[in-house]
Amino acid sequence: MGAAFVLASLRCYAPPHTPGRKLSANVLLSPCPAAPVKAAIVGTGLIGASVGLALRDVADVTEIVACDSLAGRAAEAVGRGAADRVAGSPEEAGQDADLVVVATPVAAIVDTACLASLRARPGAVVTDVGSVKGRIVDEAQRRLPAHVRFVGGHPMAGSEQDGPAAADGSLFRGATWVVTPTAATDPEALAVVHRVVSGFGSAVVALDPEHHDRLVAVVSHLPHLAAGTLLNLAAARATEAEGLLALAAGGFRDMTRVSTGDSKIWLDICEDNAPAIVEVIDEYVDALTKIREAIALDNRGEIRRLLESARIARNRIPAKRGVRAADLHEMTVALADRPGELATITTLIGSAGINIEDIQMVHSAEGGQGFLYVVVAGEQQAERAAHALERGGYAPRVHHL
Repeated sequence: MGAAFVLASLRCYAPPHTPGRKLSANVLLSPCPAAPVKAAIVGTGLIGASVGLALRDVADVTEIVACDSLAGRAAEAVGRGAADRVAGSPEEAGQDADLVVVATPVAAIVDTACLASLRARPGAVVTDVGSVKGRIVDEAQRRLPAHVRFVGGHPMAGSEQDGPAAADGSLFRGATWVVTPTAATDPEALAVVHRVVSGFGSAVVALDPEHHDRLVAVVSHLPHLAAGTLLNLAAARATEAEGLLALAAGGFRDMTRVSTGDSKIWLDICEDNAPAIVEVIDEYVDALTKIREAIALDNRGEIRRLLESARIARNRIPAKRGVRAADLHEMTVALADRPGELATITTLIGSAGINIEDIQMVHSAEGGQGFLYVVVAGEQQAERAAHALERGGYAPRVHHL
């Protein structure tokens, strides 16, 4: 059963049920005539506009209406093909909608969802993409109109870019999309969201809202705050040593890239998820203290143990869906600073019939050269790719991740 069928099944939904009574799954799964489905997207930044583009692949979504509080941004989303028309308010966007996706900053999600739900069809599914879930899910389940059904969501995808211009319908392909059901979540509504985002190519993971917030504090919120803190430290040192930031190598730029996100969004995140963030910062400080002590005491064994455990943990980070992390091999290729160099290397690999699983370019601080890190799946694939590059005049170094 595909996402299109599930969306069409929204129109088969029975009238709002009595709170606390579970509905039969047959309501969702029983066949019904296909019906046009209207979707509303409130908030057309990178994620919201990308959802609109991804929904284009769902056959039964016949209209997507966009709304944004920033003047002109919803119209830009329409121009990108992420929506069919612009609504002047969340209420107008949600008029007769079967599916409402709220992609505003976290502080505005619940209020916006309430407005967008007022005129939605009975049984409409409302979901969000906020990176904090505890307060949002709790308030949404208490405050949304009784004729709609809410499912908390959080796609673990994005980039340092923002706005409809950066939207990409394939953004969620291979990414994890967390749904956060509770005992009060309607099971059919959960199934709808699960099927739709699976149709985007996402791997769906269900987590308790509070558990979600504790986990993202580690893998998302702390990295952003740590990167920002490191950049502030480097900037402060740069006032003492002119040109320090100019010496920053690719590794420094890579690990601090996340800090370029919108600071206004992060103010809301820090407020909503303060307890989990403070807890993980304390743990991080303790961990830094341990390696500080090892360095101060010249405890080479402990330093090596800590760095080696980190290396092993890094290599355990899952690869894209369908590819085992244990199969991945990385090639390092010296990259000359000249037009067409990247295209030449990727063409050589592609001509050998090798799929690139991941790629990263790092510039040298000295200029004139950089390095390309290319990840492929399988030892034989890596060998074939390396041979193709060698025939093209390159000298790749290959190692198993």
